[in-house]
Formats: sequence, structure tokens, C-alpha cells
Amino acid sequence: MRDLLPAVVAVSVAGPADWSGELLPAEQAALGDRAVLHRRRDFTAGRVCARRALATLGLTATAVPAGADRAPVWPPGVVGAITHTRDYCAAAAARAADVRAVGIDAERLRPLSPGVRRKVCRPDEEADLARLPAGTPWPTVLFSAKETVYKVWHPLVGTWLGFADARVTLDPEAGTFHAEIAPARLAAAPVADPPSRVTGRFAVDDDLVRTAAVLPHR
Repeated sequence: MRDLLPAVVAVSVAGPADWSGELLPAEQAALGDRAVLHRRRDFTAGRVCARRALATLGLTATAVPAGADRAPVWPPGVVGAITHTRDYCAAAAARAADVRAVGIDAERLRPLSPGVRRKVCRPDEEADLARLPAGTPWPTVLFSAKETVYKVWHPLVGTWLGFADARVTLDPEAGTFHAEIAPARLAAAPVADPPSRVTGRFAVDDDLVRTAAVLPHR
């Protein structure tokens, strides 16, 4: 993720030992005692990475528990995001004084099933994807970009954002994506200044697609 985000954002990617690392008491309480093994591994690696990113910002021994919606709860004055997929986990954090929000996502580069693709891709996005170079599962890249957009949106607005609520275009040559939030979703937002546009970057490396975005202050 380091190559997709500006220097003001601290980034940590999980190493082999991080999947079985230690949790702080508040993190353990958020996870609970009944979590299945893969959930425990993902949660643990995410929190180890999150605390390492916070340490880069000068905040040490700071827990990152989870809220009722399972999203990470960052310490006051910090924005960030965590992502995990099979054998990959990363966290990104920044001071809220520097950026409004950060979003990251990673997915294994597999074609989406027809049913999932219908849910993820709008008809206008399907038309865009049909014009992109062959050989890459672009719907999966689009899916990851929308996950990143949601992670930018949700901490600021506090509401759900559906796949159809963000119109995403990909630029393979530049390695960037651009998202426009649906006007109806903006009008229904319970905050005064919801993000109407999100611009980010993506990279496709062998078996993995990574996406990231930072929302600057106006």
C-alpha cells in the first residue's frame, strides 16, 4: 500500500508473525472469545498493522477496537482503514488534521461470479469495462475501488453506501480511479458536507489488486 498513498499516511503491511500476534485488552474484547480461526487471524493482523501505523505517527500502545458495525475505531484525531484478504493484510492511518479520510482495500485477483458482478457493476460501468484492455479481471478491480470508496465515506457520513451509489471509472494507464457519489445518496446524507467525489490509485500485482484513496480537506 505504501506506493499508493502519500507520505502523510502511515502504512503497515502484515508479515508472517503478525497473523498470530498479541491483541490489547480493548481489541480482544471487541473480537470476543468465540471468533473462528480465520476471523481471529484477520482481526489480529489488522490490529497489529494498525498499531504499527499509529506508532509511525507517534502514538504507541494505542488500541484499535471495533465498533458495532465491525469498523475499526481509531483514536481521537486519527483517520484510517484496514484491509485483509487471503494471506494479505494492511493498515493505513493519518492525522485528521492532515486529511479528512483514508480508504484502502485488497482483493485476490479472481473473476467475480455473475451474480456478484451484477450487484457490483452498474450498466454504465459495464460499458466502460468493455472498452478496457483484455487480460485483467477489471470488475474485481472495480469492486476493490468501491470498497475503498466505502471506507472513505462511512467514517465521515455514518451511513451505508451501496455499490450502485458510486459511479467508478478506471484509468489503467494512470493506475487511478475516480468515483462520483449518486446525488440521491448525497441529498440523504445526515452530515453537511458528504464527499461527492473520491479519487484514488490502484495496482495489480500478480494475484493481488490493491486500491487506496485519500480525501483531502477542502
